[in-house]
Amino acid sequence: MSEHSSSEPVLFGFPRSTYVSVARLVLHAKGVRYRFQDVEHDIYTPQHLERHPFGRVPALLHGEFWVYETSAIALYIDEAFAGPTLMPQDILQRARIHQWISSLNAYLYPYMIYYLVHERIVFPDLGIASDEEVVAEALPKVERAIQVMDAALQRAPFLVGEALTLADYFLLPTITAVGFTAEGSKLLSDAPHIRDWLARMSARPEVIEFRSTLPPRAPIEHARRWATEHRPGVRNPRQTGGSLGIGG
Repeated sequence: MSEHSSSEPVLFGFPRSTYVSVARLVLHAKGVRYRFQDVEHDIYTPQHLERHPFGRVPALLHGEFWVYETSAIALYIDEAFAGPTLMPQDILQRARIHQWISSLNAYLYPYMIYYLVHERIVFPDLGIASDEEVVAEALPKVERAIQVMDAALQRAPFLVGEALTLADYFLLPTITAVGFTAEGSKLLSDAPHIRDWLARMSARPEVIEFRSTLPPRAPIEHARRWATEHRPGVRNPRQTGGSLGIGG
């Protein structure tokens, strides 16, 4: 256990970020008392660049230790604090967990959130019209990702087997968010094993506790810049990552 584990960590982010939700879910799963600092209104400031040099979220301060990027934060929380172990010792299971986290970053998040959720929810919330070409580009990738995940969950109740791991917490916010879109909801209706997994995850005390802390949904005001600075263009060289980003 880390020598910093006696101090209360501070997590910096904004509530509607899927990656910030991952970090918060891990903190709740470990039973860690922490303070959440909303950076919605200063994410583009020099002050935030001191927390995260690439201007993304989340970032974590624990004692005098700073760490950014969701994977690094989650692994640190799991090792630094008491509570259930979310990264098992078995090397095969660990490989599968890393495989799921990498798949989220490379295949699920970019098309589910950066392409589909932004165009169907984030931008319309701000009065910005959806780009239907971006949506059309995303849908086959989203469908394939859902098929792969549903097949994995056919074999076990959780993504890496009988026990819940970091992999489940990493994918939960993205799969939940894509289900808020009409297209994502339809695709998930044909994925019974994911639906059962979502029900199991939603019933867990730490997930209920985390969701109870979320404010009512409101437009992400700083996302107005995403429409011109970070929006994917299907006719242009592919931009991956997104404004909520790999770790933001």
